[in-house]
Amino acid sequence: MTNTYRELVVGGVLIAPIVSYAAVALLAFLLLRPLLRFVGFASWFSNPSLAELSLYVAMFGLLALFF
Repeated sequence: MTNTYRELVVGGVLIAPIVSYAAVALLAFLLLRPLLRFVGFASWFSNPSLAELSLYVAMFGLLALFF
């Protein structure tokens, strides 16, 4: 079973699906950040920036895997 990818067409230019997954993951992560600040996510880690990057990469990977 092969997965058929649908390219995003913007102004006649084909954009790879991986770029759209990255954009959706970034949008979801930016919407999630206020909630993370509210619950004190940064205080759980010694390097909060790396933890946020890891969370983004996990979200991106899940999008690429399931869609």
